[in-house]
Order: sequence, then structure tokens, then C-alpha cells
Amino acid sequence: MKLKLAVAGLAAVLSLGLAACGDKTDTPASSSTSAGVTGTINVFAAASLTESFTTLGKQFEAAHQGTTVKFNFAGSSALATQINQGAPADVFASAAPKNMATVTDAGNGAGAPTTFVKNQLVIAVAKGNPKQITGLADLTKPGLKVALCAEAVPCGAAAKTALDASGVKLTPVTLEQDVKAALAKVKLGEVDAALVYRTDAKASAADVDAVEFPESDKAINEYPIVVLKKATNAAGGQAFVDYVLSADGKTVLTAAGFQAP
Repeated sequence: MKLKLAVAGLAAVLSLGLAACGDKTDTPASSSTSAGVTGTINVFAAASLTESFTTLGKQFEAAHQGTTVKFNFAGSSALATQINQGAPADVFASAAPKNMATVTDAGNGAGAPTTFVKNQLVIAVAKGNPKQITGLADLTKPGLKVALCAEAVPCGAAAKTALDASGVKLTPVTLEQDVKAALAKVKLGEVDAALVYRTDAKASAADVDAVEFPESDKAINEYPIVVLKKATNAAGGQAFVDYVLSADGKTVLTAAGFQAP
């Protein structure tokens, strides 16, 4: 009788143990990491982040099923104005602290921005550098056409700082509203050179060459990112910011030519 009771008890214990193991395997390991992250995430980001953030957006969507990351890429000053005027956005990534301050000083940031990368200027020229441009001083050669970003845009402010540091007085033939527009002028052959970010020249290496110049060290731009106070998808926005700051995010950004903050 005692033997039968012991066997029955052991069977009950084994049954409970197997049931417990079954409960553990029924729960996906990833469920806690993606909890609360669904829907569309609207990210306003500086034009110079186009390639890297597009890649990060696809990776984020793959890691968080049920999410869609939509981007608005433009000059940081234009984006800041849009946000302050009520444009629907969850995240803002600026190419300079000044433009970020425009948003946070207006009370539209949900917290303190985090600097996630830095960027530096180069001189973009046509493939093969036919005008033999080696530095900023060469941009003043007679007949040479140069494009700059407008000073209100981070790449334009950085260009002014670099030119002031070099003592070079330059009259551009055009002032563009973002770095992609300035670079496009070189690609199309409408100008001989443009001051753009190193990352943009690298992304367009098939079409342009990049000329480094020492004065760019005086005009390094820091890129801050923040979740916005009026975000309609705050949880998704924070998850995207966290992804940008993660090891995976750093890998993509470094490969694009951005520097660590």
C-alpha cells in the first residue's frame, strides 16, 4: 500500500513538473522586449541622417513586429519650425544643438536630449577632382562655383565657422536649405564644389570625391535626439531612440561615417 502511494505521489510530481515546463515554453522570450511598442512612429530627422536612419528604421521594424517608422528628413531648422507649429512627430533628431534648443526651449521636448553622434565637413567635388581642389583656399579660384548650405541650417553654420577659422572669404553661387540639396548641385555638375558632411559624401562616393581640410576640426556638429512632449506614440518613440543609442544603432551610424559623441 505504501509503495502504491509513493508511486502515485511521484507521478503527480512529475506531471506538475512537465506542466510547468510546458508553461515556460509557451511564453515567447521576446514578448517582454516588445511589449507596448506598436503602431506608427513619426521621426523628424536631419537630412544628413537619411541613409543611416532609413537602415535603422528597417531594422527596428524587423525587431518590433507591428511597428512602422515614418521619416521626415529635412534641414534641422525647418524641422524645428514644423514641430513648434504642431506638426505630428514622436522623435526629433537634429544635426546641431541650436536647432534642438529651438524645440526644447519652446517646451516641446519630453526630456533632456541625448547627443548620439558627431559629424564633420568635407569639400565635395566631382569624381577625379578635375579642378584640383585641395583645401578651402582653392574655393576662391576665379570662375569656380561653390554651393553652401544656408547659415540657418547646421551644415551652413558649420561651414561659416570653418571659413572664419581659415580666414577664407567665399561667395557661393547658391545657398541651399539642407546638405542633400548642396550635394546634389555637385552631382548635377551645377557647381564645382560644396561644403557637406563627411557622411553625405561617403554615401555618394560613386558620384563625388571628398576632400578633407583641417579647419573642419573647428566646426564639428553634435547631433542630439529626443522624444517629443506631444508624441502620439511616446512608447514607440522612446523605443526608437533607445535603438539609435544601442550597439546596433552605433554600428550602423559608425559605418556611415559618423563619429562617437
